[in-house]
Amino acid sequence: MARITVPEADAVIDEAFPVLDQGFVRLVDYMGGDARVVQAARVSYGTGTKTVREDKGLIGYLMRNAHTSPFEQVSLVFHIKLPLFVFAQMVRHRTAKLNSMSARYSVMQDEFYLPTADQIRGQSLTNKQVSEGGVGGEAAGQAAGVMQEQARVAYALYEEMLANGVGREQARMVLPQNLYTQIYWKCDLHNLFHFLRLRLDWHAQQEIRAYGEVMAMLTKLVAPFCYEAFEEHILNAQRFGGSEVEALKRLLAGEPHGLEGRAGSEFEAKLGLTPAAH
Repeated sequence: MARITVPEADAVIDEAFPVLDQGFVRLVDYMGGDARVVQAARVSYGTGTKTVREDKGLIGYLMRNAHTSPFEQVSLVFHIKLPLFVFAQMVRHRTAKLNSMSARYSVMQDEFYLPTADQIRGQSLTNKQVSEGGVGGEAAGQAAGVMQEQARVAYALYEEMLANGVGREQARMVLPQNLYTQIYWKCDLHNLFHFLRLRLDWHAQQEIRAYGEVMAMLTKLVAPFCYEAFEEHILNAQRFGGSEVEALKRLLAGEPHGLEGRAGSEFEAKLGLTPAAH
């Protein structure tokens, strides 16, 4: 079978989609698409399906039943400009292959992610993992000002050390986590969906969600049927533990679900009975 091309994806190859104040995501290259997933699956399941409708149904079946290997036949390559603290979260996904700008070899640019006062968030009172809402008032302005001044001073010290002959690999130690870097990030479709499931969730930090949203949009261009199945069966789905399944049975029988405390509130949030605790 000839190399699969997707006109919608080809139309945006190497186009920079802005993220945050100075970041971007580019789709550099891709291999395969919906047709490649179907072709790979037919090696196992035979030649049965042929029409677009049947292809879409097969992809849904694969996703619904966690037959993941055909999705590994598709891969995407992104060029991403992002702050170091976002990069630290992305590198946790060890299934991706990546190369990053090295501050040992390159002089880093004076580019920092600097949220404005209205973008400063407070710590969640119910979840240690996330921030929520605005800080507001004088505190927000002060925080934004501190970040700007700290970036200015840090970069001045960095430049001074370089000018005095200090090696790049040591001079970089004064640079903060909001410094921008760039990476090439390659991932197969199955593991990319795992990344998106985690990083589009409300638990994820807002800044990495912003990158995830653009990566999701580009992924949808490459493999729209696969992405639709991912949304249906993973992204917008819920997983229930054994006790939650029993609670569902009680609800369907017209009885109270019987779960108490945090387990009960999380179960109700999954069903949309109460808002999720951010």
